[in-house]
Amino acid sequence: MNAGPTTMTEPENSLEPVRKQIVIDAPQEHVFKVFTRDIDTWWPRQHHIGTSPLERAMLEPRQGGRWYAINKDGSECDTGTVLVWEPPRRLVLAWQITGDWQYDPNFVTEVEVTFTAEGPRKTRVDLEHRNLERYGASAAKLRKGIDAPDGWGLILQRLANAAGQ
Repeated sequence: MNAGPTTMTEPENSLEPVRKQIVIDAPQEHVFKVFTRDIDTWWPRQHHIGTSPLERAMLEPRQGGRWYAINKDGSECDTGTVLVWEPPRRLVLAWQITGDWQYDPNFVTEVEVTFTAEGPRKTRVDLEHRNLERYGASAAKLRKGIDAPDGWGLILQRLANAAGQ
C-alpha cells in the first residue's frame, strides 16, 4: 500500500529537514483536495524551473503520479512524483530538483505533507522537506533558501488562502 517512508523521521547525521505548519479554517478533505487536485490555483508562478513561464501546475492524484508543470510554450517540466497517496491524511512527494534547479529522475529529496483534522472545519497541515543532505556541498545553502519566507512558508500560506475561501 505505501511506497517510501512511513514516518517523519530522519537518519542520523543528516541535515535538519525544513518543517512548516499552518492551520487552515476548512475541512480536512477539502484542504487535501485543494493541495492536490487544485494545486494550480495556489502554486506560486515564480516557483518553477521551466524555460517558459508557468501556465499550469499539475499533480496526478495517485501513487506513482507525476508532479509537473505545463509551460506557456506548451512544454512540460517535471518536478517529481507521488510516492505516497493516502487521501485525505497524507501525501509524500519526490522532489527531483537538483541544486542547479534542474529536474533529475535519479535525484530525490522528499516532501511529506500531512493533513490533520482539528475539528470539523479546521485542518493542521504539516510539511517536511527532508533528505536535504543529498544536495552535498550546497545542502546548507539550499536548505536556507527553501526555508526562507518565500519558500515553503509562502507556499503553505497560498494554500491556506485558496483552501479557506
